[in-house]
Amino acid sequence: MAPLASAPALAAASRAGNGSSSSAARFRVPPPLRGGAWLGSAPRQGGGARGGPGTCTAQRPGEPSGVINAEKSEFNEDQATCCQISIRRREIGMKEEQDWMILCANQYLAGYYWALFDGHGGPDAAIIASNYLHYCIKQKLEEVVEGITEAQPPMHLSGCCICPSDPQFVEEKQIQQEDVVIGALENAFQECDEMIGQEMEATNQSGGCTALAALYLQGKLYVANAGDSRAILVRKQSVVPLSSEFTPETERQRIQQLAFLCPKLLADEFTRFEFPRRLKGDDVGQKVLYRDYSMAGWGYKTVEKADLKYPLIHGHGKQTRLLGTLAVSRGLGDHQLKVIDTDIEVKPFLSYIPQVKVFDFASHNIKEDDVLVLATDGLWDILSNEEVAQTVRSFIDKNRTDPYRFSELARCLVHTARGKKNGHQWILDGNSPASYDDISVFVIPLYNRDEDC
Repeated sequence: MAPLASAPALAAASRAGNGSSSSAARFRVPPPLRGGAWLGSAPRQGGGARGGPGTCTAQRPGEPSGVINAEKSEFNEDQATCCQISIRRREIGMKEEQDWMILCANQYLAGYYWALFDGHGGPDAAIIASNYLHYCIKQKLEEVVEGITEAQPPMHLSGCCICPSDPQFVEEKQIQQEDVVIGALENAFQECDEMIGQEMEATNQSGGCTALAALYLQGKLYVANAGDSRAILVRKQSVVPLSSEFTPETERQRIQQLAFLCPKLLADEFTRFEFPRRLKGDDVGQKVLYRDYSMAGWGYKTVEKADLKYPLIHGHGKQTRLLGTLAVSRGLGDHQLKVIDTDIEVKPFLSYIPQVKVFDFASHNIKEDDVLVLATDGLWDILSNEEVAQTVRSFIDKNRTDPYRFSELARCLVHTARGKKNGHQWILDGNSPASYDDISVFVIPLYNRDEDC
């Protein structure tokens, strides 16, 4: 099976930031995928195609990878996975127990998968997610494989026809193959979230992680994001955002509405209303600016004593926190997380549901320099989409003959955001602060893809 892109098929770089977990966790080798192959070799102690910190270069699926340690911290809450996922084909109406699994190329759909997980409260949830999300995706896709191999998804996977108008109803709903793939990705995130909760409870661990996953399948690129990592497609003349960040600020109305519908979740300790600043006793009786779940704009309300409670969402920009605790509003894990010194659970306000965006290769003329950049928020805290795009274009233009240019480009992006060490600080060239967060980057060339996947 030919790889998604010409060699090198992918490039990744990672570095661990300061102030991460209090104890380092060993990076674990994931369970084998039935019918699947790993891109690159598994690391011995950490780093490489799975986990970090490091830079990995995979020439094509299954070949070994090299590792370059970024050496900023011994801890790393970022985890990464890349692999080929093979999905068993099945004819409509074929029973599960029938011996249809033949090791033949036309019996499989081949997909290519990359994912980044940014842990908080330790690396444990990110490690579990990196071990299992791809397995959950493979499983969910195989459960609905008949719906993604037919031109129009059938009403019944069994192929039976209860109502002669079933195809018409499916057509009226405009249900397409990609909708079934999106549903499988959403269900896989849910199952992985539940698995993390069970594993963390069983091992008395805590923590959570964001999740950004890209899946190339049947000529389309699916990018699923739950958290504040980001994916962009860099083209010669444009930048195509393929994800949105989910933070307490961007999801304020959803979070406030949940507090309105279930006020007990706040345990009479928080107010769901948002104010420009934390209110004081002297504000009682005054009309001040506020926002509620039904408002995109701002209004004025008379301050009551109850409004002096700590806001459900408080702060601005990167300092915004949900329940004074988390800086993200979507992700996996955090089942045991509670507001400090209370029994208030944070999990009900978090969502594991990813936003899935689809990029159809057939609708775009993919060029040799088009690349997909996936990165955790440590990169985007320092560099904008356009700054990353400028670096990508300039680097590729100057290194066209280098077979490892995509690996070097990923490392270049990491080093740019990392800055240089000056005493106990890390600074950029202009003496402004560099990123103190973990930074992990995938650079994935999209040209010369396998048309048969």
